Amino acid sequence: MTITRRNFLSASAALAMAPVLGRPAWGAPLPREADIVVIGAGAAGVAAARRITAASRKVIVVEAASQVGGRCITDSSTFDVPFDRGARWIHNPETNPMIRLGRAAGLEIMPAPSGQKIRIGRRNARPSETEDFLAALVKANRAIDDAARRFDVSCGSVMPKELGDWAGTADFVLGASFAGKDLKDISVVDKVRAQDRNSAIACRQGLGTLIAKLSEQVPVSLSTPASRIEWSARDAGVQTPAGRIAARAVIVTVSSNALASGGIKFAPDIPKRTLDAAARLGLGSYDHIALQMPGNPLGLARDDILIEQSTSTRTALLYANMGSSSLCSIDIGGSFGRDLSAQGEAAMIAFAIEWLTKLFGSDLAKAVTKSSATRWNASPYVQGAMSVAPPGAQPLRKVLNEPVGPIYFAGEATHETLWGTVDGAWESGERAAEAALRRIGALREEPVKQAPSVKRRQQGGPPRAGLPGMSAS
Repeated sequence: MTITRRNFLSASAALAMAPVLGRPAWGAPLPREADIVVIGAGAAGVAAARRITAASRKVIVVEAASQVGGRCITDSSTFDVPFDRGARWIHNPETNPMIRLGRAAGLEIMPAPSGQKIRIGRRNARPSETEDFLAALVKANRAIDDAARRFDVSCGSVMPKELGDWAGTADFVLGASFAGKDLKDISVVDKVRAQDRNSAIACRQGLGTLIAKLSEQVPVSLSTPASRIEWSARDAGVQTPAGRIAARAVIVTVSSNALASGGIKFAPDIPKRTLDAAARLGLGSYDHIALQMPGNPLGLARDDILIEQSTSTRTALLYANMGSSSLCSIDIGGSFGRDLSAQGEAAMIAFAIEWLTKLFGSDLAKAVTKSSATRWNASPYVQGAMSVAPPGAQPLRKVLNEPVGPIYFAGEATHETLWGTVDGAWESGERAAEAALRRIGALREEPVKQAPSVKRRQQGGPPRAGLPGMSAS
């Protein structure tokens, strides 16, 4: 039976690494001054730079990697279809500006595939078994919601015992596949405050392609890591291998792990509470293992999504025959995914083949003609997937969002409801740009408007956080 009540397909929208897309490194000399310097050319950085450009202020984006996109990277050359090695989906089509911008840029924006299946051993789940699984998810989410009203503990600590044979599957779907961490490592408050993300939207050319396309209107200097930010109450300077850039404000959009690692130095030091917040809001682990298998040896339909009934989180999510191609993605996450990724690409591919063989019972190793695995944890400029708060750390998202003098922070980790998504990263970039523009007098000082997404939550009550369809993009 195909699950149609909610779409857990977008729970596979995690992140991965590969230097595939991008533009040549900055051709002109790096400017020595700008109104605002943006550090990082992912979704948050591109959104911030576009907003600053629209205000007719001088901006420069410095990016340490050799391509635009951050955690949104599309590989358009390895396989016969574009393969998003990072985030796959965006959400909230009624309010998300990226959808309108993507269509205006000539890209094909469409609903994500909606069919999902459950495998029990070497057969598909019966309708009654699928109903049991959905009921288990409802019980798990109810327990998380109830706990969040009283105190902040781990999601894993409040799981009902009556989940039975579906306990491991629920842990994977609501934890590792949703946020890149096991339920025992996820705050119930962070989970409940996550905004609903049921309307998943895809870009046929790839989400990385979309971000790269939207970056074409702003100046980006690639392979230009920011090593030091010198700041005072009035202005700032960003030191790079290509020279120092003087600015009136700086927007830092690097991942929480990259910020906490100390790769960017600050003079004087920024408050310890800011770095502590970044460290506590660390990134989960999520990777894609891509296998090209001509001839459809799995016997699945186009864009089929499949999970298994599992007794543990040593499992995966299958996205099969992507875009009518022979490409399949086996997605792993959480503590198991982190441990497997640390063993290297060969071990990851071996697991994917072993897992598929267990479920479909054929000699799939011979059917694989090409393979590739992402390892986001090993990416020096990212160091993981999406930000997830452990118990007690959810309020730190607000701390991480606080400016320090002329320095502003943006990225999915700073968004209190859209954390873990490209949508949240984009919105946070625009929000930081508005604040920086107000600081330098480019905008009138006015009350900060509440984001539409937050208004909807207040009007409609708390979202059903963690049900199928919520994702970390």
